[in-house]
Amino acid sequence: MDQRLLAAEFDPEVTYFNTPSHGLLPARAVAAVSEAAAAMSAGRIDQAAYYTEVDEARAAFARIAGTTPDRVAAGSAVSTHTGMIAASLPSGAEVLAPRDEFSSVVNPFTVRDDITLRTVPLADLPEAVEPSTTLVALSAVQSADGRIADLPAVRSAARAAGARVLLDVTQAAGWLPFSADDYDYVVCGAYKWLLCPRGASFLVVSAQAQQARAVLPLHAGWVAGASPWEDCYGPIARLAPDARAYAESVPFLPYLGAVRSLALIEELGGPEAIGAHDRALADRFRKGVAQLGGGHEPVPGDSAIVAVPGLGHAVDRLADAGVSVSERNGNLRAGFHVHNTEADVDRLLDLLAG
Repeated sequence: MDQRLLAAEFDPEVTYFNTPSHGLLPARAVAAVSEAAAAMSAGRIDQAAYYTEVDEARAAFARIAGTTPDRVAAGSAVSTHTGMIAASLPSGAEVLAPRDEFSSVVNPFTVRDDITLRTVPLADLPEAVEPSTTLVALSAVQSADGRIADLPAVRSAARAAGARVLLDVTQAAGWLPFSADDYDYVVCGAYKWLLCPRGASFLVVSAQAQQARAVLPLHAGWVAGASPWEDCYGPIARLAPDARAYAESVPFLPYLGAVRSLALIEELGGPEAIGAHDRALADRFRKGVAQLGGGHEPVPGDSAIVAVPGLGHAVDRLADAGVSVSERNGNLRAGFHVHNTEADVDRLLDLLAG
């Protein structure tokens, strides 16, 4: 990691391991949002320029996610994207998901009483795909404990059964390399590992799913038009011919920050370089916890998120010492990202030992 670049972008008041909850905002994103808010207050408002920056954010996310901008729609929340997919499923559809999956991935399917949501343990997901399965919905990395799904096995099983795959990369994009082109749908809340302001999210829809009109553009406002500035009154004559048809009219300020945050992710080397850094720190923490004794064993794996069952009670004590982690399902959950160092990890281990 470029330490001078990181020092210019991050200066947290606490030792921060809580990226799985919310990423730190880089200084450049804070400056962009602050300047834009001041300009809006003064009446210097340029909506055309703002939408250009939204398109730049879409293009940057496409590069990070291994796809092209024509597959990417901008939005504001994962649940909105997932809800659109859920509303588009045919009556009688079966959705398969991991047990205890994050609610935004699965809850939109439960509000329809004419489709079935079936859940199994994450490790059993590939074998649980059946000919009746319409869609497999899962996170690449589990929020509660950082486990990484066996994505090749899930893809293979879904393809064999003729099912589509919906992948949430909110806890993965930025540190875990993947190609969105391998999936039918990809959703991402960008305010975690991509370090964007909350309110920026992305939906990727495959070319095949677009051509089959598998998703209804239920939020198709004027920005979803093929020529939005020329066709913004009355019914839209023609929707955008690509994934922009699924776009929402997004909040400007989060996206003005997002385009800068995504640029930083790319400047730091993208998911490959960032993932190597993050995983090395996570491995240092796993090994350190195992040496502490007390019977606490981290959830095994090679994730940038480390969960330690039974240590959730330590979160408040760590907060009092200026260390930010989180508690999920009784686990102490720590996420290791670009701003973290080996010294940060050692401080966390010393506090847990004490």
